[in-house]
Amino acid sequence: MEPTDTAVPVHGDARRGMGRVTMQQVAAEAGVSVSTVSKVINDRYGVASETSRVVTEVIERLGYEASLVARSLRNRRTNVIGVLVADFEPFSTEVLKGAADAIRSTGYELVAYSAGGRVDAHVGWERRYLSRVMGTLVDGAVLVTPTITEVQYEGPIVAVDPHTGPSDLPTVTADNLGGARLGVDHLIALGHRRIGMVTGRPDLVSAQLREQGYRDSHAAAGIAVDEQLLAAGAFEPEPARAAARSLLELADPPTAIFAANDLSALATLEAAAELDIDVPGRLSVVGFDNIPESALAHPPLTTVQQPIRQMGREAISMLVTLITGDHVVEEVHVSLDTTLVVRRSTAAPGGAS
Repeated sequence: MEPTDTAVPVHGDARRGMGRVTMQQVAAEAGVSVSTVSKVINDRYGVASETSRVVTEVIERLGYEASLVARSLRNRRTNVIGVLVADFEPFSTEVLKGAADAIRSTGYELVAYSAGGRVDAHVGWERRYLSRVMGTLVDGAVLVTPTITEVQYEGPIVAVDPHTGPSDLPTVTADNLGGARLGVDHLIALGHRRIGMVTGRPDLVSAQLREQGYRDSHAAAGIAVDEQLLAAGAFEPEPARAAARSLLELADPPTAIFAANDLSALATLEAAAELDIDVPGRLSVVGFDNIPESALAHPPLTTVQQPIRQMGREAISMLVTLITGDHVVEEVHVSLDTTLVVRRSTAAPGGAS
C-alpha cells in the first residue's frame, strides 16, 4: 500500500496558511480519490490521461510535496543529503555555502541540521543527530567538525575537518600544518622575533597541527620558542580575548600574534584596541580561516585562507558518489591547500611597511 499523509483535509481558501499541503487536500481539490492521487504521484498505471492532467495541475497549483518520511518508505530513498553541524558559526556556515553550490546539479536536495550550542558542550552530538535523520530523512550526511568519527550508521557519511583527524570515515580537511607555517613565516619575514600565539583547543587535531606549524617556523628560522608567548584561546572569542590580553600585558610583550583561527584573531584585535595598542603600528596579527568577517575587521585581517567553501563542495561530491555508487571514490582522505591572504593587520616591527 502506498504511504499517505494523515492530516485532516481542508477545503477552499482555508487551506492556505494551514501548513503542508496533504494528499487528501489534492484529492478533494481534484475531485478524485486519494489512491488516484497516489497513482499519479508514483506514475502508476490505471489513471486516465485527463484525470492525470487534472491531478498534476492541482499538485503544481497547491505546491504539494510528499513528506520525506513518506518518500523514504515508498522509494527507500529521500534524495536528500544532510549537513549536520554542532552550531551555525562562521566556519560551518561557509561549509554550508559550498555544499549548496555543489548540490545544484546533482538532483539531490540539501537539509542543514543543528541542535545549537557550543561544540565542547556537545561531545558525541554526531551519534544523536544521525540517529534522528539517517535512513528516513536523508540518504547520506556530511558531518562538519565532528568531535568523533567512529560512528556506525547505514548509509554513507563524510566528515569535514574532524576534530580527531582522518579515520575510517571519508574526510575533507585543509593543510593546517602548512597553513600555520605560512602565517608565521610571513611574520618572521617582516622582521618579528617575539611572536605570540593564541592557540586553539588542545584536544583537536587541527589546533595541534597549527601550533606545530608555529613551532616548525621558529625552528626553521633558528628562533627559540618562548613558552610564555603561547596562551590558550580554545577557538572561542571570549577565551581568545583573555589570552590575547595576557600576552599583551607581559612585561616584554610580543610584537606579533598568530591566532589559531579568525575568531581568535578578531578577539585579539579587540583586546589590542582595549589596551590602546595600534595594529599594525605596535602589533601585527595573523588569523586562520579567512571567514568573511576577517576582511571587514579594523584593520582588515591578514589571515591564512583554508578553502572552506571548497571543502563543502568536495564533501558533497564525495558523498553523492558514495550514495549512487556510480564511481569509485579514489581518495577518501582529501587535504586541500591553504594560502596566505595579506591585508593591513601586519607590518614590520614598529609599523614600517
